[in-house]
Amino acid sequence: MVMMKGEQWSNLGSKMAAIMFVYAMLRQYFPPQLQDYIFRYGKKLSNFMYPYIHVTFDEFIGERMKKSEAFSAIQNYLSDKSSASAKRLKADVVKDSQSLVLSMDYNEEITDEFNGVKLWWSAKQTTPKTQQFSFYPGADEKRFYTLKFHKRDRQVITGIYLSHVLKQGKAIAADNRQRKLYSNGAGQGWLGNRSSTTWTHVAFEHPATFDTLAMDEKKKREIKKDLVKFSNGKEYYARIGKAWKRGYLLYGPPGTGKSTMVAVMANFLNYDVYDLELTTVKNNVELRRLLIETSNKSIIVIEDIDCSLDLTGQREEKKKKKKKDDKNDEGDPISAMSKNEERKESEVTLSGLLNFIDGIWSACGVERIIVFTTNHVEKLDPALIRRGRMDKHIEMSYCRFEAFKVLAKNYLDIDSHPLFGEIGNLLEETDMTPADVAENLMLKSDDDDDDDDDDDEVETCLKNLIEALKTAKDEASKKAEEDARLKAEKEQKEKEEAEKEQSVKEDVTQHAISAKEVKDNGVIH
Repeated sequence: MVMMKGEQWSNLGSKMAAIMFVYAMLRQYFPPQLQDYIFRYGKKLSNFMYPYIHVTFDEFIGERMKKSEAFSAIQNYLSDKSSASAKRLKADVVKDSQSLVLSMDYNEEITDEFNGVKLWWSAKQTTPKTQQFSFYPGADEKRFYTLKFHKRDRQVITGIYLSHVLKQGKAIAADNRQRKLYSNGAGQGWLGNRSSTTWTHVAFEHPATFDTLAMDEKKKREIKKDLVKFSNGKEYYARIGKAWKRGYLLYGPPGTGKSTMVAVMANFLNYDVYDLELTTVKNNVELRRLLIETSNKSIIVIEDIDCSLDLTGQREEKKKKKKKDDKNDEGDPISAMSKNEERKESEVTLSGLLNFIDGIWSACGVERIIVFTTNHVEKLDPALIRRGRMDKHIEMSYCRFEAFKVLAKNYLDIDSHPLFGEIGNLLEETDMTPADVAENLMLKSDDDDDDDDDDDEVETCLKNLIEALKTAKDEASKKAEEDARLKAEKEQKEKEEAEKEQSVKEDVTQHAISAKEVKDNGVIH
């Protein structure tokens, strides 16, 4: 047996030596044209005999070396399979070092199977000939994945499998990515002057969820159902011919959780958040550019929309004043330049904002939510918040008993207490925001060693809340009485003024009648 193996290795060595000898003779004595002819037809013969097909996916594509989405999707898709079967792995972190992702190292191969078809993935890297420092790969340095499969499975791989890989890879990337909170601010030009606004971002790590949101459970279920319907509505919006977007108007007094609701929506849908500050946007063109630069699967929020810009008649008065100031400064260009730098006022118009919401440019992107928040919904232009622009209006109201129970669970970790009944009655009679209620429920200490002390502190918090509610109720009652008194005094004053005006009219009328009678009867001079 050992002899047979030795003979096999000896024969293999002889064959390899013969092949190398023939190759050397071919390269040395055959003319280049004949060599090309032999190699070309030799390759055709090899391809005919070799049953496998190879597909290459480069990391960078195009003249500008843009990162290939296919390469990234394949890398994500193979991460789980690599960690299970590859012998050499690379490690990387995602979500701001909160998660570790493994992928196969270069010159490593793993096997995949799809619908009974076996195929092979390998990661390759070409080493640059010269060493150089650069943020981008050199012209002779390439990284790529190679897919190998049998030629009889071509239809399955090109028709179904590759689409499956891209879809799964993008889904994994969405799960692993760190969501971001974007804000727009005025940039600086090369001379230090104000240039166009740009998006900057930080990691979005707000912990609020629907479970911790102080709101009636029925209302929360309604909002969640609406959000799920929107996120799954790609085919629906395409069928009805509308851009895949939705507008939400959050309105209510300060402290009712409007900003928290935005964070809850973003966490529920796993979307990025773009906090748009309109006062830093120079004009409608820049507003449109910022819209185009937002990503899909995002929430664009404009907080306190009623305070963000003056979109009414006062703008014309300010323009007239500006023209007057410019005329006065014509003889002093330095003073004029100084004043122009001081009053960098936004020129965004109501029309530009409406086009931003649902104009033709709003369709440049999919799966986006636009949220307005306001403390005074009555101040907003009806054209801005009509259905179709702000599709769903959500009132963020004062804290009632259902919302209080959520806050009690969040802050005190209790589901019931003997004082709940009194608190419930007071909340139905008193307007107090969830923020104010939460302030009274905050424990002074997080020490869990003594349960008796915790129970005493919980009861103290609830009693403090009861006192705060009673105080607020008394103040509201006094304010109502004062308002009623002022209203009565105003009505009485208006009544007296009306009576006085009526008396004056009657005197004038009587005087006119007397004058007419004298005229008719004649006057003796």
